[in-house]
Amino acid sequence: MATLTVPVTVPSPAEDCEQLRKAFGGWGTNEALIISILAHRNASQRRLIRSTYSQIYGEELLKSLNDEISGDFERAVILWTRDPAERDAMLANEAVLRWKPGNPVLIEIACARTSSELFAVRQAYHTLFKRSLEEDVAAHTTGSFRKLLVPLVSSHRYEGPEVNMKLAKSEAKILHEKISDKAYDHEDVIRILSTRSKAQLIATLNQFNNEFGNAFNKNLKSDPKDEFLASLRAVVRCFCCPERYFAKVARVAIEGLGTDENALTRVIVTRTEVDMKLIKEAYLKRNSVPLDRAVAGDTSGDYENMLIALLGA
Repeated sequence: MATLTVPVTVPSPAEDCEQLRKAFGGWGTNEALIISILAHRNASQRRLIRSTYSQIYGEELLKSLNDEISGDFERAVILWTRDPAERDAMLANEAVLRWKPGNPVLIEIACARTSSELFAVRQAYHTLFKRSLEEDVAAHTTGSFRKLLVPLVSSHRYEGPEVNMKLAKSEAKILHEKISDKAYDHEDVIRILSTRSKAQLIATLNQFNNEFGNAFNKNLKSDPKDEFLASLRAVVRCFCCPERYFAKVARVAIEGLGTDENALTRVIVTRTEVDMKLIKEAYLKRNSVPLDRAVAGDTSGDYENMLIALLGA
């Protein structure tokens, strides 16, 4: 499902570091060489490149990149080069410190990652910022959003396939009752969405649809401008159909008068090694345009080349 392309014969980390050092030398930076290496190495290979570069040259690779490149290209390269858990921790910290209602980054990290991945993000966050992710989320969010986000980022869900259908029927009724009463931030709604496994939650939502004749998310569209309802819908979509969720984020980032480079970069660098092929299929089905072509038409230069390389073109 990944779109990352790695050479059949991969150079050693030392060879990659030597080539990166050459890209940084001379009168100008060789951006194409940087892309040809980093955009075609998986997470474990990038980790080895970073540690080897530090051992050989006595400098963190990310610092060298920061000194040599800039703008949206720099952000894409540095986010991509980071370890996935470290990257998510950085994105979560940005989202927390600049938090505003409707920002979906924390929901994406909490709901579109496995339990072990989310646990690794919390560990990385603690190492980087000397605070817990839960602590910062609680400190910077308010009201219904705090009630939802703190348990989401704290969760450690069961990942197996087992489903309790009796529980699914019971909790579908609870959800219907609370949503009908417009008690969207009721503790039972948040408990179900923040603790149940993916398989259990999908079974509950399917039961909701079968018993009450309407998809759960459609019941959360009573006020399209309500950002908390949009957040609840994002939770459900990240669990049930992440490829469609991220295809929509990419479409919204590309459409309109300007490009939301941060959102577009986030989707591509976080999903390239996960399910980008499925996201591309969902994007094409929804928009009748390949995602690669849409990205190429809305970006330019080295930034475009980096994103297109990650998309597998």
